[in-house]
Parts: sequence; C-alpha cells; structure tokens
Amino acid sequence: MKPASFKYILARTLDDALAAKTEHGDEARFLAGGQSLVPTMNFRLAQPAILIDINPIAALSGVRDGASIRIGALTRYRMLEADPLIAARQPILREALPHIAHPQIRNRGTLGGNLAHADPASEMPAIMLALGARMRLQSAANDRWVDANDFFVSAMETALRPDEMLTEIDIPDSPPGTGTCFMEVARRQGDFAQAGVAAIVTLGADGKCGGVRLAFCGVAERPFHADAAAQSLIGGDGSDDSFRQAAELAMAALNPPGSTHASAGYQRHLAGVLARRALTTAHARATTEVRRDH
Repeated sequence: MKPASFKYILARTLDDALAAKTEHGDEARFLAGGQSLVPTMNFRLAQPAILIDINPIAALSGVRDGASIRIGALTRYRMLEADPLIAARQPILREALPHIAHPQIRNRGTLGGNLAHADPASEMPAIMLALGARMRLQSAANDRWVDANDFFVSAMETALRPDEMLTEIDIPDSPPGTGTCFMEVARRQGDFAQAGVAAIVTLGADGKCGGVRLAFCGVAERPFHADAAAQSLIGGDGSDDSFRQAAELAMAALNPPGSTHASAGYQRHLAGVLARRALTTAHARATTEVRRDH
C-alpha cells in the first residue's frame, strides 16, 4: 500500500522544525529515520497531513560526553553501536542494539524516533526506564525535561505535546560496582520480542545489593518496571533463591496482552525466566566490577 497524500516540509534548523510544528500541531509529524512512521503510513494506520523532515539538523545527532551521556534524538542506532563512549559507560545499550530489527534498519532508525513512537514491544523504552533516563522536550516557546517513567504513557502514547519535539536523551552514569544485562526472546532475529528484560544491579563494598532496576518490554502497554521485585533484592547477597523470588514477584505484577504468537500465560512465564537469568548475569558482572575496583 501507499500512504495518503501529505505535504512535505524540509526543516534545516531546529527553530524551523519547531515553528512548523507550532503552526500545524497534531496534523504534522517529524520524519527522522522513518523506520517506524513510514510503515504505519503505508498501511494507513497513520495519516499525517504534513511531514517535517528533520534530517538536515546536524545538531540533533551525536553522543556527547559529560557528567552524564547525552544523545541527540537524531542519532542512528548504527552510530550508537559503534560509539566507544556508549560501549564504556552504557554497555547495556551496546548489548541490546543487535536485537533491534536488522542492520539495514539500524543504519537509518534513530533513538529519538523510536522513543517518540513508544511501541511497548520495543527494546529502547524499557532500557531508558531501567537507566533512569530523561527526555528533553522542546517547542518554539518551551524547553522541559521529563523522566522516562513519566514520558511513556501508554501504547504509542507519550508525554509529548502537539507542538513539541523530543530533541535529546540524558542518561546518568551508573554508580561503581554496577552490572547490567539485556535479554529477550523473539520468534526470529530482528522480530519484536515476545518478552524482554533489562536488569541493572549495583553492589556495595560489602557485596550486598544496593540498587536494582528491572524493566520489561513486550509484556504491557508501556515499558514496565517491576518495583516490588527490584526492592526485594535490596540488602541481599544475590543468591539464586532471591533471584527466583524476585522473578516470581515480577510475574505476579505482570498482565501481558498476549498475541497470535504467544499467549499471555506464556509471556508471563517467559518474563520470569528472563528476569531470573538477567539478574543473575547482571549480578555476576557487578561482582567483577567490585573486584576490579578493589
């Protein structure tokens, strides 16, 4: 199929793009990589009257170093895969990126476009939730930061207002003694996950769990953080039994939608298995970090 007719605007600066969005509001959509938007337009699931092409805006692309890592919304997945700063300071991103679609799509797809699309089966929203990332939302008249937990509202719905653009993602550094892990199960390489999990474990000098994050994709209407499961591990020594109990708590909190490829019960079971494995791996990596620091 082909998309419905639309007007095309090429924005060469951020000011131009925001001015066009202010003028046209909900009738306009930003075009970045187009890997999520264009297929929905081809199937007439989305019919924007206007596309604002932001690809010429170089300031929206790239990874910037500092007290935290800041990633421009127009940064391609392939750039993130190859970036040494991401590999050194946010290895969970490097681990998850190969699970996203295929190399051809990662060459064009952008982090900001993916997050703004807010598909609950997608990996990056769950990882941003686990990492405690913040989103910079800009309009011609306003500039605000929104935590990932508040940014993702529901399936394909975010906190973005009609005149706003997601322009930047801020990811805080993890404390020393932190290990991370991302795992998912999909029918085929590159498919959306039937269930996926991002686990982050931080150990104190005594080897006890001082901080735990556990976020899921594909099993709810938005990326889901298993608060009770994560809290149950705080102060513990990371035993197999504690990870099993945490996985059971996560399963109990989930109400997956199910699909033609995986029933709700199977998704819940799969989420529990992945949670236990990811927590075990993240804890082992954190233990290695603690030993290296000492």
